[in-house]
Amino acid sequence: MPSSVVEGLLPSHRIVSFYGNPRSPRMGILGALPPERMLRRLELQALEYELADPATPVVRALHLVTVVAQRDPGRDGMYRSRLSPSVVEEVASWAEPDSLLLFLDIQPGRSPIVTEVRSYLDFLRRPHVHLALDPEWTMGPGAVPGRQIGSLDADDVNRVVEILADLVEEHGLPPKILIVHRFTEGMLRGYDRIRLDPRVQIVIVMDGFGSPALKRDSYRQFVARQPVQFTGFKLFYQQDVPLMSVGAVLDLRPVPLVVIYQ
Repeated sequence: MPSSVVEGLLPSHRIVSFYGNPRSPRMGILGALPPERMLRRLELQALEYELADPATPVVRALHLVTVVAQRDPGRDGMYRSRLSPSVVEEVASWAEPDSLLLFLDIQPGRSPIVTEVRSYLDFLRRPHVHLALDPEWTMGPGAVPGRQIGSLDADDVNRVVEILADLVEEHGLPPKILIVHRFTEGMLRGYDRIRLDPRVQIVIVMDGFGSPALKRDSYRQFVARQPVQFTGFKLFYQQDVPLMSVGAVLDLRPVPLVVIYQ
């Protein structure tokens, strides 16, 4: 354990992020709009949070689905595909000029989560690049993405925390942020066994679309009542009817420090 750690972004800041994949416009707003329009809309969305809560500075981010779960097993039988480094570099180039964060989102299919994280270590060594894990698309033996809801165990999360903490230590980086998506009880097993490390800030994000009442209830059950460290909330521009307002998001307790729009 290091004797001193640089202070992380949380909880003194709020992160507002756009989610998606530039090779699949249906996956979210990051790929649904041309980059310039998408970045301008992100700027305006972030501004709404700055105006609603001036005491909490907002940091903008891009949330890139880097490993995408597939219903087809592929040549290696792992039910996932990886974005090429050139595509990740392309999205990184959108983030860097304005000092946006970049989250690499992992939907591992049947591949070990650690294997997929390690495949992008070159990017995770960069100070502004962080990580997200999606248990929904983390499949056990015999399971197929889209047919079952997957899950992660605390041991899986702890192994990823160790990888990120080692990167921070080795390269003198600011603390990494690790997002874990969740919208059911079974998606994250043993949350109370997740080990905290000052080099990694863990955010449990309430995922899933639906009515405001359903989303608030899911946040209360699976995030607020089962906290790990920090909390986040995800909204869907197309599927959430009606879309929760910024004020409604900030009325949640605890107040989300990461807000993702898909």
